[in-house]
Amino acid sequence: MPTTPYDAPDATAGEPPVSWLDLAPDDPFGVATLPYGVFSAPGREAPRVGVRIGPWVLDAAAAAERAGMESGAVWAADRLNPFLGQGPHAWAAAREWLTTVLTDASYRDAVLPHLVPLAEVTTHLPIRVADYVDFFAAEHHARNAADIFRPGVGLSPNWKHLPVGYHGRAGTVVVSGTDVVRPTGQRGPAQAGGSPTFGPSERLDVETELGFVLGGATAQGSRVAVGEAADHLFGVVLLNDWSARDLQAWEAQPLGPFLGKSFATSVSAWVTPMSALAHARVPVPGQDPRPLPYLLDGAPAPTTIGLSLELRVNDRLVTRPHASDLYWSPEQLVAHLTVGGASVRDGDLLGSGTVSGATRDSLGCLLELTHGGRDAVVLDDGSTRTWLEDGDVVTMTAVAPGPGGGRVGVAEVRGRVVPAR
Repeated sequence: MPTTPYDAPDATAGEPPVSWLDLAPDDPFGVATLPYGVFSAPGREAPRVGVRIGPWVLDAAAAAERAGMESGAVWAADRLNPFLGQGPHAWAAAREWLTTVLTDASYRDAVLPHLVPLAEVTTHLPIRVADYVDFFAAEHHARNAADIFRPGVGLSPNWKHLPVGYHGRAGTVVVSGTDVVRPTGQRGPAQAGGSPTFGPSERLDVETELGFVLGGATAQGSRVAVGEAADHLFGVVLLNDWSARDLQAWEAQPLGPFLGKSFATSVSAWVTPMSALAHARVPVPGQDPRPLPYLLDGAPAPTTIGLSLELRVNDRLVTRPHASDLYWSPEQLVAHLTVGGASVRDGDLLGSGTVSGATRDSLGCLLELTHGGRDAVVLDDGSTRTWLEDGDVVTMTAVAPGPGGGRVGVAEVRGRVVPAR
């Protein structure tokens, strides 16, 4: 039977669990969150799965062995993929066990030796990315991008009938903190009839997105019904789909993104489980016209995640998008991805597409904020940006409502632009 973990009470219901650790009450990475990642540290040089709890990282496999949880051996791997392959019942059992050992003081002696200060760890890419698909799920972004790239055309006629997406390059997904080399490629002619030029991108941009990590592999040729999609949605990361807008505009005629986006996609080092975000589920904006039955049947009314995001350049606030503006639910993305027979693979990564709202301060990329480079963005220190410059550090953060009025965090994604090679 499919699980339905998102039929949750409102964000004020219940009380957040309390740990025997000394955690700040408003810590977005408290016991209500418990994100998974992969880390190494002095004395623990081999990368292994960790669980972030406040300012600590729990060596999950070592703690499981000490506390007698045999199935925790899967956490000795250098990626989350083996754990993702165990499916939703194992994910739920693991979360229940982790919550117990971090809130029941009788486990203190077994767990305490396996807590490592977060400041001492090195994080690694948490999943071996099987496939990467990036969607285009926010209507405001889709309309704004169409207005900039194809003035007067508006939304394509298919946009409100299916989640539009493109197949990205899994091999260039990188963990937060990795430098991003400015890409080089062809740029379109400056005037009609002219010749293209070649060189480093002059219109390097960011895209503020959510990334959904999948597990519970399926067979090729099968499909995942929208009502079963929650069984495959393991967790959420923040995702920066770095974009070279000049390369993109020239090459995407008529096919979709290629070199303009293939050079790097940055993701959080920690994956926040979908179950941690149950209190943050909110209805998607009204879907009109009504989607075809395969995007609705056998499922509750579609919802997205009420995440509040912030985008900063060099620690200066640029914009505050909100994921409640996503038109398509994550379950609908999974259903559409697989309806033709494509399999789910452990470690699949789905990007939401740029999260943008109706107001200027909720736009999720420089393309929209500057209207294609026409108007510079003024940062709160008085500096301006039209496109990213070498040396710029881009940071995205996000929080969502949690139980009892608390907060659940999705770990930051950060990257620094370095010159073209």
